[in-house]
Amino acid sequence: MARVYLETSFVSACVSDRQDTASLYRREVSNRWWAEQRHRHELVISDEVVFELSHPDYPHSAKALALVESIPFLDIDEEATGVAKVFVRERVMPQPARGDALHIAVCCVRAVDCVLSWNVQHLANPAKVDHLRRICARLGLVPPVIVTPDNYFWEDT
Repeated sequence: MARVYLETSFVSACVSDRQDTASLYRREVSNRWWAEQRHRHELVISDEVVFELSHPDYPHSAKALALVESIPFLDIDEEATGVAKVFVRERVMPQPARGDALHIAVCCVRAVDCVLSWNVQHLANPAKVDHLRRICARLGLVPPVIVTPDNYFWEDT
């Protein structure tokens, strides 16, 4: 059973009411993943996900928070915060050393297998994989696989 971190964009897609084609696709796939796949994995989030979902301007905050309320939290400690700062300093992730950098840092420190994200600019971006691997290797860490939900469906065999 893989440990899967649900990044904020995944949760957001599940509860979005946007009607553009891309948003409709992300919502459909995310909700299908939630219905069919969540029981196949050990799901985790962090306080950073809750922090982002709790922002007063975040659309559908209450609905998003309710979706993840029973999912266990990974601790964000000094080690994770330090790794996030390294990711920003080494330009693996954008500033500040919160958000994207902290999501990935806590996953590296807590040995998460996979991050589920729709953020293809900074997270689920194949162009960043080698850079992330090199920095993690220097730090003695193993990076998680970072994928969009449509690329992470397990089939029964």
